[in-house]
Amino acid sequence: MSKRWSKLQSEIYNLIDDNINLQIHCSVYRMDSQYGTTDLPRYWITLDKDIIFDYPKDFLNEKLSEFGRKRPRSVNQTVGNVYPYITDVSVISNLMREYIDTPLSDLLVYDFKCDDWGLTDILKAADRRIGKQRLTEHFQSVENEAVKKVMAARFK
Repeated sequence: MSKRWSKLQSEIYNLIDDNINLQIHCSVYRMDSQYGTTDLPRYWITLDKDIIFDYPKDFLNEKLSEFGRKRPRSVNQTVGNVYPYITDVSVISNLMREYIDTPLSDLLVYDFKCDDWGLTDILKAADRRIGKQRLTEHFQSVENEAVKKVMAARFK
């Protein structure tokens, strides 16, 4: 995991504007319980040491709300509904790979179907290849607070 992550991380860093202090981190925590062992992923992004994206923490309340509406019948369904992020680490890594591999000319119009977290918008806002004028037009009415912070850092 760490070798593959460090390569992906390095490729993402090659796209980020050098004038902002944005860092992307990934870690997997081993959780042992009476029911077995599970590896729980965590992705977080910092901007000037401020955490602006924290997965799964920022998204857990949303999943718990969904769980309350669905009422699964078994413990396995409960784990699957409340802790869907157990397998999302590969989805997020694949999403970053997809972002890297998307041609620059398509980035602002491409539909990243697996992006349930607004991650590609953060990457776009930090991407040194996208000019400030194009970013301003693209994110004219952005609501994502992380994107707003990255844009503010780029426009300093």
